[in-house]
Amino acid sequence: MKVTMNKTLLAVAMTATLGVVSGSASAALFNPFQVTETNSATNPTGAQANVINGAGKITGNYVEDVTFVGGTSGTFTTAILWNAGQFVATNGSTVLPSQIGLAVQPTTNYGLYALLTGSGTYAPGVNPGTSVFTFNAGGSLAAWIDPGQTTTFSGTSVASIGGGTADYLIANGAVKSGFGTLDPTLPTCVSGGGINCGSFGTTTSFILTALGQNYFTGPVPFYNLSFQSGQFDNFTPSGTQQISGSLDASFGSVPEPASLALMGIGLMGLAASVRRRKQA
Repeated sequence: MKVTMNKTLLAVAMTATLGVVSGSASAALFNPFQVTETNSATNPTGAQANVINGAGKITGNYVEDVTFVGGTSGTFTTAILWNAGQFVATNGSTVLPSQIGLAVQPTTNYGLYALLTGSGTYAPGVNPGTSVFTFNAGGSLAAWIDPGQTTTFSGTSVASIGGGTADYLIANGAVKSGFGTLDPTLPTCVSGGGINCGSFGTTTSFILTALGQNYFTGPVPFYNLSFQSGQFDNFTPSGTQQISGSLDASFGSVPEPASLALMGIGLMGLAASVRRRKQA
């Protein structure tokens, strides 16, 4: 009876702990978030009032200026300019109505773009012709709202901010980790003329500004991590060049210290239970 009670309490403690840490990870492909589109002094997107519920990720395209130093292996530095295109539900496929982009709402559109800078190392992959990339911790992330979508770009730089409206910062952060693979032998790369020649993923911290909290309105507090995943067109890791591709952004959180402590207590209880069974 005593052993059964200990097992039951431990199971409850561990279930509660995993629930706090994992959240709804098993219920959807992506963590849900809410965006408020409107045009007010505290949220001047230029859009009509609209709340986007149940978003799981933001999809878009990017342009990257990258410099490789070395031969078949070496170091790289990169600057990536990303323009958001649409919001997608937590199932990863359903497009949610929004006012991002000229094609959706020409009179009440706005832009969302981000600049990611980073550095790392590259080396040949296991398969012939492939290259692998590992990002260093550091660099920077800055996300901006462009009311009226009047800003123009030149490569990875902002060329001009037009329309009498100023872009404003909604979030910033830094690279925590990242990994990518270039594989020119992929069928999509060969048959598509250099499209989808590999994939990459980076994790950054994600800290909202005061204006950003009026745009990303749920959950509160908002997630403190951003995950960028995408694919790129064909290129050769050599010198300085510009590449492009698609990039999606989703969000998550580092477990709170209290959650980690609760998990530690649960694991300690598990160890004690095992020791007691062995002694019996």
